[in-house]
Amino acid sequence: LTMAQQPQQLTNSTVTRPSFYTHVQFQTNIGTFCIELYYRHAPKACNNMAKLAEGGYYDKTTFHRVIRDFMIQGGDPTGTGRGGESIYGRKFEDEITSLKHTGAGVVSMANSGKNTNGSQFFVTLKPTPWLDGKHTVFGRIYSGMGVIQRMGLVATDEQDKPKSPLTILQAIPLKGPPEIQTSSQIIVSQ
Repeated sequence: LTMAQQPQQLTNSTVTRPSFYTHVQFQTNIGTFCIELYYRHAPKACNNMAKLAEGGYYDKTTFHRVIRDFMIQGGDPTGTGRGGESIYGRKFEDEITSLKHTGAGVVSMANSGKNTNGSQFFVTLKPTPWLDGKHTVFGRIYSGMGVIQRMGLVATDEQDKPKSPLTILQAIPLKGPPEIQTSSQIIVSQ
C-alpha cells in the first residue's frame, strides 16, 4: 500500500470526535458522484469514510465488484475484496439501525460477517431487503446516481470484477452539499 492508502493512525480523541463532514464526493474515471453521510444513524461508519477520504485512502482504488441489478462495491486498496482497514486500527462494530436497503443509491458497509467493518462499502442498484440487519447503512447517493447506474452496467468477469477498471481518482470529504462548496473548501491535487 502507498502512504496515501494506509489509514492514518489516529489518537482515541481524534477517532471519537466527529469529523463534521456531511458528504464525500468521489471523482471517478467515468464521472462524479457524492454520498450524503448519515451521522445520526451511523457515526462510526460515517467518520471512518470521511477520515479515510481526507487522508487519500480511497484515491486510485477501484470498484472491484459489480453485480448488475444488485450493487457496486469499492474501498479496498488491494482490489481483491479481502483488504482494507478502518481508521480505528481494526475492524469495527456494526451500527444496525432502522435504516433499510429500500432502493437504489443506499450506501452500506461491506463486511465478512458480524462486526467486521473496515474500509469497503457498497452502493445498492435496487431494493435489497435481504441485507437489512446485516450491513450498516450509513448514507445515500446525494448526486451522480447516473454515474452509479453506468457503473452497474459495465461488463464483468466470472468473479464480478469489471473488465475495464472503475477507478476512484479522488475522494473528497465535504462540509456541506457539493453545490454550496467554495473553491477553498475543495482542494484537488494535481
